[in-house]
Amino acid sequence: MARTFPQGFRWGTATAAHQVEGNNTNNDWWAWEHAEGTPCVEPSGDACDQLHRYPDDIRMLADLGFDNYRFSIEWARIEPEEGEFSLAALDHYRRVAAECLTNGIEPVVTFHHFTTPQWAANDGGWENPAIVERFVRYCDKATEHLGDLMGRACTINEPNIVGFMGYVMPLFPPGVSDLGRAMQVSEHFVAAHRAGYDAIKDRQPDLPTGLTLSMSDYQPVPADDEAAIAQCNDARRMMEDVFLEPLAGDDFVGVQTYSRSRFGPTGMVGPEDGVDVVSAMGYEVYPQALAATIRRAWDVTGGVPVLVTENGLCTEHDSQRIEFVEAALGGVLDCIDDGIEVLGYTYWSLLDNFEWAFGYVPRFGLVEVDRATQRRTVKPSAEWLGAIARANSLG
Repeated sequence: MARTFPQGFRWGTATAAHQVEGNNTNNDWWAWEHAEGTPCVEPSGDACDQLHRYPDDIRMLADLGFDNYRFSIEWARIEPEEGEFSLAALDHYRRVAAECLTNGIEPVVTFHHFTTPQWAANDGGWENPAIVERFVRYCDKATEHLGDLMGRACTINEPNIVGFMGYVMPLFPPGVSDLGRAMQVSEHFVAAHRAGYDAIKDRQPDLPTGLTLSMSDYQPVPADDEAAIAQCNDARRMMEDVFLEPLAGDDFVGVQTYSRSRFGPTGMVGPEDGVDVVSAMGYEVYPQALAATIRRAWDVTGGVPVLVTENGLCTEHDSQRIEFVEAALGGVLDCIDDGIEVLGYTYWSLLDNFEWAFGYVPRFGLVEVDRATQRRTVKPSAEWLGAIARANSLG
């Protein structure tokens, strides 16, 4: 029996500038992926060349049946040196947003998605308190130029991942392992969101604005073990709560969930026996995690509306992707039935793209990209999810 989503529920897909545009040469990630001794398996290069191919990609999205596109604008293009803003770059992103609107697609714009201009990285990056005012200035300038075309704004994408992967697990730049520095970075991200939110709202008071957070379903093993519960609580506090608690009163919180995290009495434990694992990324195929994190975001923020801004599966088997998303969407409907305000669902990602340190091996996309020709091939999962979007119902 079909289950219907609320009227006005939004259906979209997502990408990030560095992962799809190609040749973002002026940010910390370009430097990181080309440096000796980093864990990056390959550089991003031309990526998916969306810098030039965005009109075709947006039309493809509309043809599939989606109504919004979450993409990021590249700070390093917009402000290539401190205080110097590129009108050409701002005009480019204005054309991207306008192309979305021409095709009936709502532009959902992310201001910071993992990458920081090299000039800021050279001056301490997110460890330097000056980054807050720098981010505010960038938000103000970008919103002044693009704000009338945006449908929704996301200030910062997954600040917890930037801090953890860059300052605890040295997979992201600057590639250090120092918990104290990681906590300092977290504080600056929270301050930057709050100040950036205000800057965007000063320019566009009616523009729905929020932060997106990487979330996981934290589970103690065994479930009643006090030490395991404490491990879960400590990890969740550092990775989620310090970002969720300051969001009360925001227009939405972006929930981005892929799996669960299991903790035993002495720390994190591996996947459960018998549960499929995403081979390219090392985590479990666990679609039930999305509903659990929606509920937690709603509770911790005191009822801030939830927008699923990322959810998806990295797999070579497209039928498995469909099964995963179908189960995850069932959980979304359960949350809605329980009175939680869920605004929409955004699949990650539109394209098979550059997955940071993992390079081009992981394939999350609804659309395959031939890296030799840049030819796009729509997968069955894209047609399937687009049909659900058109019907606004599951089943």
